Amino acid sequence: MISARIKAFAFTALSLALVAQPSRAQEWPQQAIHIIVPFGPGGGSDLLTRILAEAMERRLGKPVIVDNKPGAGGIIGNEVVSKANPDGYTLGMMTAGQIIAAVTRKKVPYDTMALTPVAQVATASLLMLTRLDFPADNVKDVIALAKAEPGKYILAAPGFAATQQFAGELFKQIAGIDMLDVAFGTTPEAINALLGRHADVLFETIGASLGQVKGGTLRAIAVTGKDRFPTVPDIPAAVESGLLPGFDVTTWYGIFGPPGLPGPVVERLNQVLLNSIADEKVRERVVTAGMVVKGSSGAEFGAFMASEYKRWNEVREKAGIAQQ
Repeated sequence: MISARIKAFAFTALSLALVAQPSRAQEWPQQAIHIIVPFGPGGGSDLLTRILAEAMERRLGKPVIVDNKPGAGGIIGNEVVSKANPDGYTLGMMTAGQIIAAVTRKKVPYDTMALTPVAQVATASLLMLTRLDFPADNVKDVIALAKAEPGKYILAAPGFAATQQFAGELFKQIAGIDMLDVAFGTTPEAINALLGRHADVLFETIGASLGQVKGGTLRAIAVTGKDRFPTVPDIPAAVESGLLPGFDVTTWYGIFGPPGLPGPVVERLNQVLLNSIADEKVRERVVTAGMVVKGSSGAEFGAFMASEYKRWNEVREKAGIAQQ
């Protein structure tokens, strides 16, 4: 069932790109555009959306307003976008976390596969962190410790169904180890648990944890993407350990619209977004926020979202995480 919906999603995204009509695209926009951020102010998705909004305003000549609609792992904000008129004036910021939120719930008030993908705009690796006195300072030794004493070591996460939690689940599955999962309410709580020796390992975003690493209170032993990350080039990728084949986890960001968003508007938006992230000043601001730009077509973003839905649902099933 999921496979069929994923194929339909990718096909829809491709069709939208193919039917673009330049004349209709040129008529848009005629009014202010709202971008819904389904998380609170100050987080990575909020910072990135505000950077994009400023760049889009300059290119479109219309106000681009950022609205925060936090709650339910991004589902509340996504629902707002899903029910909006498909006219291009209400858009949303999509992240890996919203896809994971969808696969961990029995019912979602919209069809994730029916949303209109516009463009991926950025990506960021996570950091694999330990406290300073933890008796392992590299991925190989963490895996060796966990194999020697299954269930002893605690893997923290900043909340249930977060990208960070699922990064940890995938790490355990590929490494073939057993660690005790503990979900804390927020990122600061998870970091404090590590600092207070109530947890041993944490996967967290670079933006949220780099200060502690630079300040010498936490140890970063790996990044979770398949390649080293520009912000922290001296920290190896986890796959460099040779024990995690295929381990590649990023927190990514992209713009989407409601179901039925016209192809010409998708194409116009895609062009504006790609031109925006090609701007050197925009790229520098994105890097400062702990991310790097990464563009795509609407069809490519749709196929990527579908593959992420499939991957994280498989991780959920293998981990035995029941849908809530």
